[in-house]
Amino acid sequence: MDHMPRTLPIFPLTGALLLPGGRLPLFIFEPRYVAMIQDVLEGDRVIGMVQPVIARPGDDRGPEAGRESDAPEVYPIGCAGMIEHWEQLPREQSSSERYLILLHGHSRFRIHRELPARSGYRRAEVSYDEFAQDQGDSEAHFEPGPLLAALERFGQANNLSLQLDRLGEVSGLALLNSMAMALPFAPVEKQALLEAADVEKRQELLLTLLKMGLEIRSASGAFTH
Repeated sequence: MDHMPRTLPIFPLTGALLLPGGRLPLFIFEPRYVAMIQDVLEGDRVIGMVQPVIARPGDDRGPEAGRESDAPEVYPIGCAGMIEHWEQLPREQSSSERYLILLHGHSRFRIHRELPARSGYRRAEVSYDEFAQDQGDSEAHFEPGPLLAALERFGQANNLSLQLDRLGEVSGLALLNSMAMALPFAPVEKQALLEAADVEKRQELLLTLLKMGLEIRSASGAFTH
């Protein structure tokens, strides 16, 4: 991890999950994040994706938790991604500059402290030390059969078209990452997927979430008859 920057611009985005080895497309249009992209394109091209903390019923942290603001509280664990591809879009009348970028997830990190903002975007001092296994996970192999079966049941219950024949051609790790990132889980569930100890634990959690979704769907259907 010595090649990864210890100071990162952080991009808080609710529901957006980037995993090591995964790829996340983003449309950048807000001026402070346009400035962030322009700065990192001149440097190491690495940004940190984090999620704002969402207040839940009974949360004892007070009304400030997860508030809508320019600097919401964020989870301390995020994922550093390198801009693998970028495209500056034509500037429309009265609009700021805009970018399409593709992030490639490299490693999770822990925020140790925030630094003064630059051009409106937030920065943090981070450590990767406890996530050294993320690089080894890129070579992990596991049987995708149980995940494909769970996806088929989940898709049928939620009227989702998942093209399982094509998904079956995807490697196990790529399938796990893409489904964890793309499926409509709650932000706190996506954060749990990010924080799973390794890919095997992440797969177990993903299967559990898919099963829970089926059980909730079945229970709600039972009350409508």
